[in-house]
Amino acid sequence: MSAPGTRVPFGARLAAAMDEHGPLCVGIDPHGPLLRDWGLPDDAAGVRELGLRVVDALGGRVAALKPQVAFFERHGSRGIAALEEVLAAARAAGTLTVVDAKRGDIGSTMSAYADAFLSDGSTLAGDAVTVSPYLGFGSLSPALELAEATGRGLFVLCLTSNPEGAAVQHAVGSDGRSIAASVAAQAARHNAGASPLGSVGLVVGATIGDAARATGTELEAVNGPLLAPGVGAQGAGQRELADVFGGARGNVLASSSRGVLAAGPDGSALLAAARRSADEVRSALRAGR
Repeated sequence: MSAPGTRVPFGARLAAAMDEHGPLCVGIDPHGPLLRDWGLPDDAAGVRELGLRVVDALGGRVAALKPQVAFFERHGSRGIAALEEVLAAARAAGTLTVVDAKRGDIGSTMSAYADAFLSDGSTLAGDAVTVSPYLGFGSLSPALELAEATGRGLFVLCLTSNPEGAAVQHAVGSDGRSIAASVAAQAARHNAGASPLGSVGLVVGATIGDAARATGTELEAVNGPLLAPGVGAQGAGQRELADVFGGARGNVLASSSRGVLAAGPDGSALLAAARRSADEVRSALRAGR
């Protein structure tokens, strides 16, 4: 629930939302096949309608919503206007938003991205944004600084489930650590001393197996939220979660989009699907702890 001027850190607000609603973030991914399944046109009007229906059904009832920017951007300026409306509706509903933009650049360009997605008064700003550290973690400094100043957060790509990611994320740097481990360590430095959670989170796929251990990535030390696609009904159960997250399972925010959105367009069916997913995630994360 982005509120211009508030300085309650994102990590604290997210922890409270997860305690209240369960550790589930529902993605808003209005791709073409889903729009057709919902009986909506594959255009900006359809994207807007789907997004607003999701907010209407789930606003105030899940920990967070995560609109995927690409599905709005592909419809040009009208698609961006639809994204602005969806973010405003979620804000009005008191629901945290993670803007899934995966931005990453250097210098003034990164500063511009930060202004767009993290500054007070920006119509594209949510409560957090996804970013890529693969031009060097230091390139994220403008976003890190603005997020801290405005009480917002970042989710930094760390260990993703796509097979191509391993070539970069598992590679070993000059310091002898894997790139993923270095990303996690730098996030941990930014979160040091934060309670109950820091505001610099990581994106870690729940189906990556033992990649965290294999790359020396100490997720327990991050002290921030771990945005995790693939939990529960999406494939990762108790054993997989133990392999990936270990003692950091209490910091996991599971991400589900198609698994919940497939229940639409009926609002009550969407809510029921989200509640089932939240229960499954909560059960899987608590098992064995």
